[in-house]
Amino acid sequence: MNIIVCVKRVPKTAEADLFIEKDGKDIKKDHLVFALNDWDSYAVREAVLIKERYGGEVMAITVGPEDSKEVLTRCLAMGADRALRIEEPPCFDALLIAKILARVIQGQPFDLILTGVQTEDDGWGQVGVSLAQLLGIPHASIVNRIEIENGKARVKRELEGGLEELLEVRLPALFTIQTGINEPKYVSLAAILEAEEKEMKEVGLEELGWTSMESLYATLDQVSFPPAGKMAEILKGSPEEIVNQLTEIIKKKKG
Repeated sequence: MNIIVCVKRVPKTAEADLFIEKDGKDIKKDHLVFALNDWDSYAVREAVLIKERYGGEVMAITVGPEDSKEVLTRCLAMGADRALRIEEPPCFDALLIAKILARVIQGQPFDLILTGVQTEDDGWGQVGVSLAQLLGIPHASIVNRIEIENGKARVKRELEGGLEELLEVRLPALFTIQTGINEPKYVSLAAILEAEEKEMKEVGLEELGWTSMESLYATLDQVSFPPAGKMAEILKGSPEEIVNQLTEIIKKKKG
């Protein structure tokens, strides 16, 4: 069972003071702590658990800067067998990241690909499903249980309203992993030191045959903090009255 896990290094912003760069195109990150994306940590752990049950190997892949090797080392300490860092493009969106990953993964043997449901910074929730489409393999999103048998995976995935769905998916396949699918494993300093002896490769975009024109997708124009003040209004009345009120609001806002 060869498993590929796609991960990302993200800034921890929940309890940090945030400031915007002078050009208005990003937040200042020099004072922020970076770590493995939370959803991705569950994906890595699940991949290792599957490997322990069925054999095979786990490969961790990231698209990111040189510092991203820190999270790959953590993945190796968690039980991944090898890792690969792909050079980060100058600007990118979810589809571009998926295309870069697809170009690398097409040359790798795999039975299963795992990603986190989303990342803590961008929160797109699109890379995993886009990658599955590009590779032409089946997928399931927001997965919180996986069982493998006879070349198929039986998975449980979350739906809205507290509902869950059971699916049987033929391998190879891709699943985006929800937090809570397993119990995170503590990573000791000794495990991190041992992980530094495992295989970690790097590949540049030029080596993938990537051209600068292929990076011209979405561009970030400006970031800003949410405006202060009244942020929500509760509409009351019958469904027809609420629709009329909402219509008037949209007209006033020129929506």
